[in-house]
Amino acid sequence: MSSEYDPNINHRRSIRLPGYDYSQEGWYFVTICTQNRLCLFGEIIQDRMQLNEAGLMIEAWWRKLVGKFPNVQPDEYVVMPNHFHGIMNVGAAPCGRPDNEISKNVFGQSHGIAPTLGGVLNWFKTMTTNQYIRGVRQNGWLPFPGKLWQRNYYEHIVRNENELNHFRQYVADNPANWQTDEENPDTSP
Repeated sequence: MSSEYDPNINHRRSIRLPGYDYSQEGWYFVTICTQNRLCLFGEIIQDRMQLNEAGLMIEAWWRKLVGKFPNVQPDEYVVMPNHFHGIMNVGAAPCGRPDNEISKNVFGQSHGIAPTLGGVLNWFKTMTTNQYIRGVRQNGWLPFPGKLWQRNYYEHIVRNENELNHFRQYVADNPANWQTDEENPDTSP
């Protein structure tokens, strides 16, 4: 067995759409899973998600996205026992400001104001991980081995209003479908 790097074997294939600009305005459905699918954020009771302190923290950071990224509009979301689903619009004009008032340099490029989807989710994962670690130390939350979140995330570019409504319904129905959810560690493969 060779120890040399072979990009055909040792390469993680990107699940992103090749050539797509993830900072352009668009709606996205995202899923982020905890490492090893650990159930850390609460439990499903009678088809409803009951958030624990850690789950409430995840929810609070989702709501803070717009404060950090004025060009991001969070939409429907659900914190599940071991994953998070959210819908967001990335790259939209900040609330109350038309596009022509966005800060631009002499070349017409935005000054870091149009984040990519990956940048937004990396910030979200970093902030929630840091606060979760504080919760473990200060509040006795369940510790996690290694990392809180899996390395990557699932995203779907929402192409039209029908898809947007479909994903909004999926998010709303997710707790009631926990028994058959592929992310549920108690569900047989």
